[in-house]
Amino acid sequence: MRYDIDGAMLQSLFPALAAAEDGLARLDERVLRSPVGEGFAERSHFFDAAGALWVAGELVHVEDLVLHDAHMDSRAPSHELTIAHSVLRTRRRIWTGEPSWALSGSGLAVLTSAMGEAEGTALASQTPAIEVETDEEGEDEGGPLAAEMAEIDALLARSQKLIDIHTGKAPAGEAVAAISSAKRNDDPLGLLGDEEWDEEQRLAEWRSVLPLADSLPPILGAVILFEAWDRIEPLRRQHWLGGLLVASYLRARGKVASHLFSFYGGLKLVRHERRRARDRPTRLQAFLEAMHLGAAAGLKEIDRLSLARTQMELRYRGRRSNSSLPELADFILSRPMVSAAMIARHLRITPRGALNLVNEIGIREITGRGRYRAWGII
Repeated sequence: MRYDIDGAMLQSLFPALAAAEDGLARLDERVLRSPVGEGFAERSHFFDAAGALWVAGELVHVEDLVLHDAHMDSRAPSHELTIAHSVLRTRRRIWTGEPSWALSGSGLAVLTSAMGEAEGTALASQTPAIEVETDEEGEDEGGPLAAEMAEIDALLARSQKLIDIHTGKAPAGEAVAAISSAKRNDDPLGLLGDEEWDEEQRLAEWRSVLPLADSLPPILGAVILFEAWDRIEPLRRQHWLGGLLVASYLRARGKVASHLFSFYGGLKLVRHERRRARDRPTRLQAFLEAMHLGAAAGLKEIDRLSLARTQMELRYRGRRSNSSLPELADFILSRPMVSAAMIARHLRITPRGALNLVNEIGIREITGRGRYRAWGII
């Protein structure tokens, strides 16, 4: 399938492209200069994670995601909530890395196969292995735990290989190959994987579109990359990674450098018929419109947070220098909602003290209940 753009198609995309360029430039400048920029960047992780599940046809409440991230679930987490939390952690991992790290071979290796494996076994791979004493005849090799120990050794070996790739100790050419090396040995019926679905080959095909995207303006290149991801579908269980890579690409090209753009937050505002249309120009216009709508929503969010910050500053202006209210205000701005337990743990105070601070800062209660209350900026 060809992913280049001819002159006639480019001319039809100019209005949507200009609107997206203007919106993203305004948003980036506002976030960079606004005192609530850091809080906005952190809040966007939650909203984009919920938006990624919305685009996939699943509903995840942002409030449940906040509580799950704080390990304070009010109920057993659902499968969709667990996936949304994976999106949240992946966004944070991309944001803390270098701008071009996520699109590199080592970055893709970590974000795909290693996101659930290397992070969970990084400490285990760094600790010295426990040596089991065996006699000269090797009786331990046929022991009752031989199979389990072999799986653990294979897991540690794969994790160490991915860590070496990430730290630059292994050749970069092994990064994509390492993605398919972590095959499941406990799935004899093939229920969790499809042998005909070669993720390594599909990922390599998607990466071949990067040179074409680099030759285009940043926003148009990002749209081409997302369309290619949507058509190729490199990862069956991590299809949501495409929108995060688009945000990383915009950051790597310097278009949105102040934060990680919430692409799914704007994409969910576009009708399903347009973003899944068979006509390619319609899809590209829908993706450009998603960027414009996401930027417009971000500007409105900045205005709301700035007004809320001004109102909270009036509450603690003139207080003593060691007051906890300024730190509480920053914490409130960085979360869609907060609870008394979350405030108490963040500020290292008692729950009763957290309730007193909430009453002093004057934030609105959003549950309407007398117990298990939560507060947020509406």
